Amino acid sequence: MSDRDPKPWQDQLFEALKGADIRQVGYVPDAGHSRLIARCKADPDIRDVVLTTEEEGVAMAAGAWLGGQRSALLMQSSGVGNCVNMLSLIRACRFPMLMLVTMRGEWEEFNPWQVPMGSIVEPTLKLCDTHVAKVSSRARSCPRCRTRCSLPSAMTAPPRCCSRRS
Repeated sequence: MSDRDPKPWQDQLFEALKGADIRQVGYVPDAGHSRLIARCKADPDIRDVVLTTEEEGVAMAAGAWLGGQRSALLMQSSGVGNCVNMLSLIRACRFPMLMLVTMRGEWEEFNPWQVPMGSIVEPTLKLCDTHVAKVSSRARSCPRCRTRCSLPSAMTAPPRCCSRRS
């Protein structure tokens, strides 16, 4: 690809995860993360872990860290609400936790059930001592990911940054 035709942001984000030596990626299947999930599944150096619920990803990250590996958790904003109690584990045990959150429930959301949690993701994560970086454009997602892989942190991205058309 040329400079004028850059790689899709999902591929750049995947390369940032690889560069940070992320070896395990947990997720509940989500259309916003579908390309990134596919890249992780195809890579023999990354163990992709399909979760039944997002809080399992916090336990997976703790186990990965205890085993000497880094991990990431991919989820939709509603999954943050599922993780609230487990997020205390990060603070108590002091392990790095990278969460990549596709946002729902914001401006022009078509599903009213997504709005309550979508509106409180950032303050909820901050109350759990998680550094939050809100990505406002595709171009800003990869540099932010690279700098946050060793912190308890979350990157949130609105639908315009995660659309299937990109």
